[in-house]
Amino acid sequence: MYMKELEAAKQAAVMAGRAIMEIYESEDYGIEAKADDSPLTLADKAANRIIVDLLKEQFPNHAILSEEEMDDPVRLNTKLCFIVDPLDGTKEFIKRNGQFTVNIALADDHRSVMGVIYVPVTGELYYAAQGHGSFMEKDGAVTELHVSKEKKSKEELNVVMSSSHGCAEMDQLLEKYDLKNFVKIGSSLKGCLIAKGEADVYYRHTPTMEWDTAAMQCIAEEAGAVFRQLDDTPMLYNRENSLNEKGFYIINSIENKLE
Repeated sequence: MYMKELEAAKQAAVMAGRAIMEIYESEDYGIEAKADDSPLTLADKAANRIIVDLLKEQFPNHAILSEEEMDDPVRLNTKLCFIVDPLDGTKEFIKRNGQFTVNIALADDHRSVMGVIYVPVTGELYYAAQGHGSFMEKDGAVTELHVSKEKKSKEELNVVMSSSHGCAEMDQLLEKYDLKNFVKIGSSLKGCLIAKGEADVYYRHTPTMEWDTAAMQCIAEEAGAVFRQLDDTPMLYNRENSLNEKGFYIINSIENKLE
């Protein structure tokens, strides 16, 4: 189930990634400011067009919620909805640190059931579909992903944090548990690091959007991670309000939850 959508999303993500890299290497980004003062580049627009056109052509009856598309409220009455961030980590793209991704997910009845994350700079393709496991493909080699099962004390946990969105709540957790093994990194790469066992904990207190989390949720969960909102309720998608207001956490094991 969802395998046709998965194959189309993988194809779209890689095609979009190539377009992003052409602009990345040209260094002519055409930066604009959106209504919320977040940046928009030529790469965001090019990637969005590629992804939306391909998905609409192959799945005309699926809804699409994309960061760079005018929202169509008809999607709220549609069971299957693609959730797209054509360029997650636009600030990292502009900084030229390579920490940006293409995110494509599928929500079925408000649950994330398929996720694809492509990393244009490294060529890493992360993907998962509900019940089929989580994988990373690079240079033709495919690796199944599993969260780390290593037993650690809280202070030994490997923590990933946002590189552009720090907050007092996260600083308090670091201090409370004496967490010293932390890495700051951009975009949905944080969820991928947990999925492949290189990190244990990711807490996000500041706001994100559906398209920031949908793909990495499925990839992390299929690798064995726990993904919840900060109030421990499930994260749902294809909502009227696309803002993830409650924050969330991704952890490799429920024993490593930070209170």
